[in-house]
Amino acid sequence: MKIDRIYIGGWFQRTTLHLSELYDFLHDGASPLALDPGDLKRLRGALGLTSLSMKKGDLDAINFGTANGLDVDVFEDGLLLFSDPSSEDPHESIAGLRSFYENEFSEALDYLFSLGAPIPKELADIENIYPYFVVTHKARPAEIDELLESFGEEKYFEIKGKGFQIYRGDKLYVVNRTLEKLPAIEKFIAEQVFMREFKVQMHRYLNLHRIIWERIEDVKERGSIRGYEIGPFRTKVEQYQKTINLIESRINQMGLFVRTRKAIAEADSDLDNFREVLSFKYDTLSNSLNYVKEVWRMTKNYVSSALDLFGSLNERATSSSIQNLTVVTSMGVGASLIRMFTASAPDFTAFGFIYFIILAAIGWGSGQLLQKYSLGKVYKVKDIRADTDIHWEKGAR
Repeated sequence: MKIDRIYIGGWFQRTTLHLSELYDFLHDGASPLALDPGDLKRLRGALGLTSLSMKKGDLDAINFGTANGLDVDVFEDGLLLFSDPSSEDPHESIAGLRSFYENEFSEALDYLFSLGAPIPKELADIENIYPYFVVTHKARPAEIDELLESFGEEKYFEIKGKGFQIYRGDKLYVVNRTLEKLPAIEKFIAEQVFMREFKVQMHRYLNLHRIIWERIEDVKERGSIRGYEIGPFRTKVEQYQKTINLIESRINQMGLFVRTRKAIAEADSDLDNFREVLSFKYDTLSNSLNYVKEVWRMTKNYVSSALDLFGSLNERATSSSIQNLTVVTSMGVGASLIRMFTASAPDFTAFGFIYFIILAAIGWGSGQLLQKYSLGKVYKVKDIRADTDIHWEKGAR
């Protein structure tokens, strides 16, 4: 079985502005940002560049080669495509591609774009699962099955097109070329990477919605909360709100990338052979995105309602503490009045000093007991609703 080339890829929203910054960094280790020049030079050197060029097209792209024989394309919309054009061992090639992507290249990219709005930690710690594409030439079905089996994957399905066949496992795609020449196969793989990564990101946002919703609902369904729990939980809800605002802006950007990719793919005659596979895929992505947007809007409203509720409970708890302090202060005033209007009040003697200490201790102890009572007091948690029915939402997730 002849292997033409092996690819892995990824996608995260970028623009032509990011592409220009990346090119300057790859060209001479420069950056207009306040980044350490020594770190920039070190990270660029670790990439082992052997060539660098800018490719102009419907989507501009940077292409560079590495000392270990890898070929890399970075498109202006953030699509990344790494390939090994001289693969003899697919396992070794994929391991090398993934290592370069996750280590040298990701470290450089993370540092280069480390300033500005952060990636929410709920997303930053998630392990990426890349689609691996193995392009073969006139491979027999038995050889394809053997290749999938060697990666521990089962064949999910196969698609036969004009001059090619696609065999999909879980993370492995085998694109078998049956013609001597099949133009635009790399363009097709780039579109497949984009679609899969787009869906993966939407699935992450959907799962994050579920996690946030359930954590708030767990407290709501208890029906009550103790005073000492209000502050920490309110802080958590504020963190949820910050995460939601960061992610909302990213979700709102995603539609632009789908529309651009769709327009370019539909106008590209080189992709005619793959038209049957690509048909309606962009519309499906847009529909899924609209669904996630609505779910995210409900989540945002739900979190805002929770924040208002726990803010109100926190005010009640604080008010209760102030009332308790007033009681303690009144006790102190009472003690002073006793001293003024009774003949038995001690003078400023050793006994008077001890008397003062005892009063202070009683006042402090009373304050602590009342504060403990306030923190242990149970507050009723009223129902929190988003702008739609909760039972309907639970069935739709």
